Amino acid sequence: MKTTSICFSMPAAAILAAGAVSAASAAVVRPADDGRALCNPGMGWTMHYYSNETRNYGTCIEQGDSMEWFPGCSVVYLRIPWAYLEPEEGKFNWNAVDTPAQRWIERGGQVAFRITCSENWMEYATPKWVFDAGAKSVRYRFGWGKDGGPNPEGQAVDPDFGDPVFLAKLENFLKAFGARYDGRPEVAFVDVGTYGLWGEGHTHGSSRVPQEKMNEDVKLHIDLHLKCLPRTRLVISDDVAFPSCPDADPPLLAYARSKGVGWRDDSIMVAKPPHSWWHANQAELFWRTLPVVLEHEHYRGAVSRGSWIEGYLLRSVEEHHASYMSIHGDPRRILDENREAVAAINLRLGYRFLPEEIAWPDRVVVGDGAKPFNVRWSWKNLGVAPPYRHFYPCLTVKDQKGRIVAVLADPGLDLMTLRTAEPGKAVAVRHEAEFTIGRWTAPETAPGRYDVYVSVGELDGTPVVELPLPDGDGHRRYRVGAVTFVR
Repeated sequence: MKTTSICFSMPAAAILAAGAVSAASAAVVRPADDGRALCNPGMGWTMHYYSNETRNYGTCIEQGDSMEWFPGCSVVYLRIPWAYLEPEEGKFNWNAVDTPAQRWIERGGQVAFRITCSENWMEYATPKWVFDAGAKSVRYRFGWGKDGGPNPEGQAVDPDFGDPVFLAKLENFLKAFGARYDGRPEVAFVDVGTYGLWGEGHTHGSSRVPQEKMNEDVKLHIDLHLKCLPRTRLVISDDVAFPSCPDADPPLLAYARSKGVGWRDDSIMVAKPPHSWWHANQAELFWRTLPVVLEHEHYRGAVSRGSWIEGYLLRSVEEHHASYMSIHGDPRRILDENREAVAAINLRLGYRFLPEEIAWPDRVVVGDGAKPFNVRWSWKNLGVAPPYRHFYPCLTVKDQKGRIVAVLADPGLDLMTLRTAEPGKAVAVRHEAEFTIGRWTAPETAPGRYDVYVSVGELDGTPVVELPLPDGDGHRRYRVGAVTFVR
């Protein structure tokens, strides 16, 4: 990206006619996307550190590794049975989730969770003490055909997902969980995963709950998560409407959406084309206002049976307008064997803000006699999804020692409102803001030459978002030029 200071002659007339930068001389920059992967809140690759069984897939990386080497990996995903976290009533094993979570949080990433109550590979995913306390249960034999379903000699136990004792004990757990994690900016999302096999919201391969009862029970679980995690982003699996449901808007998903719960598909490339996924039509109802999470099949299994098609990974992101994509297998193998797809996805997954143009006066009057001046900029979102929260652009002025001299956040341009588009077709939104520097501040702003940085973040100018620009200051601000202060 070149940073250019331009003295206008004829072009200045056009700028002044538009009221863009009220100066005869202006600094104008037109940044270019540097193509790198970004790690931003509310989007990115999610590492399945625990995928039901705790040996999947955190055992594939070194102890303490937070996977900064995987481009765009911003979230550690912890899908774990309730029994592992509360082996005895009121006695919690938080270390199992706090430890991997802190590895990602320490390096500026996030954590996501699913707590499950039904697993075919273990007898009691719901702690046994819950049933000892009187909760109803169903023993089952795992399977989709006639050999599966409720069976007194089955190897695993499901709760009655609507049983009052079960729900009371689950609520106590979720309250304790919420006390630790609810409302934390470090939490990307929490799945409503306490219903159904593997937390996916279906029981056809386990206790085979009748659909009418399931419809009522799932709502109870949604409401319980909303009660215990009221400030946390929640998402729910499309499979609550059956794994291959053709309905674009099943009642349970409509109910979840009405409650502000996002959507996820755990079945990307489980099967071969034309059934590499089933529910992009459901995602269409969510993605404009609520995030979409995609989980591809266990990588080794998908490759072995021929359902893995590298190009389809990017295609799934585009069709679903996904904010998150999983790393569901050995992460080094996935990266080594799919580098082109990973790189392409990182240019589109979630949101990707780029200032198309920024213009400000080359000289600014500061101090008690400071005069208002205008900054003009145009921004576009190069990703497939919105950020689902408010973000604002900001210019920060620093001295030659890197110290902040002025912060100019623009409250009039909410980047959440930028529209998405197909690759290469994003349309920039232009805005102009008026600022004054150095009036009634201490110490007085001194005349001189200063560096100008651009950032995106909170309304007060706190940077939050990585931008695809060079010359960063280590705090998500990026140098774009200079300005001279005069009195």
